[in-house]
Amino acid sequence: MTYDTVVVGGGPAGLSAATLLARARRRVIVVDAGEPRNAPADHVHNFLSRDGSSPGDLREAGRQEVLRYDGEILQGNVTRIENGFEIHLGDGTVLTARSVLVATGLRDELPDIPGVREQWGSGVLHCPYCHGYEVRDQPIAVVGGSNRPFTVHQASLIRQWSEDVVFFTNGIELSDDERLRLDARSVDIVDAPVARVVVRDGRVVGIELSDGTVVPRTVVFVGPTFVPNDMLLTPIGCSRLDDGWVATDPTGLTSVDGLWTAGNVSDSPAQLINSAAAGSKAAIAINHYLLELDVTRAVGAL
Repeated sequence: MTYDTVVVGGGPAGLSAATLLARARRRVIVVDAGEPRNAPADHVHNFLSRDGSSPGDLREAGRQEVLRYDGEILQGNVTRIENGFEIHLGDGTVLTARSVLVATGLRDELPDIPGVREQWGSGVLHCPYCHGYEVRDQPIAVVGGSNRPFTVHQASLIRQWSEDVVFFTNGIELSDDERLRLDARSVDIVDAPVARVVVRDGRVVGIELSDGTVVPRTVVFVGPTFVPNDMLLTPIGCSRLDDGWVATDPTGLTSVDGLWTAGNVSDSPAQLINSAAAGSKAAIAINHYLLELDVTRAVGAL
């Protein structure tokens, strides 16, 4: 049995694509490892009609939509994709497909600071568009890390949500112009290294510096390094851009014929609603690709 499309990844991008393809009466299956990036968060925001929903509720609603149109969902881990396409799962299952959509997202590499990972998704955040309104007017810390451009921009941006923002450079060397711009935004700057995020009764209460000083804060923003979960794409021969991310056309098509991506696996800034839109866009392109195969086969049979 060959599927028209195997979708790898059951987040907004993958589920959106699967729903569209199922409604187009394509035989589609979603293989979902069940490890969503946003699992630590309590709510999702900026998703039209679903603002404030829990990530789990959003995923479940999407899964039900796929099933409603006779799409299939399989829990499992894809270990490799072979040209043809053969999709190999960790339990030995092998699926065959005429096309593939990889929507496996990315992972956040967090600063190695005690308290950051423990509070990730609650007291420690990274996206002000996702969570800034909920922590408005609180004393906010922005802590520097390996993602320098993101963090420096973040320090200025977060000032929109609070008048009390402190940027802990934590090893980032600011230029005179960067300091001037942050000063103009009324963002305080602390250059001493950060020792840990101080947590009391499960809540962030401050930032402890290397000299033992504690600066009271109730929310921390950090800039993770975004690492795409693209380990399935490299072995099959997908081309990469100079920055290391997989190269795609505007629909998500990779350099491998019949293989698309959607969402954070190839677009790090994409929020949930952007990922869902990317899934829909890729699905339309996939359906047109399959249509051409169908027409060519029908003409050959005349």
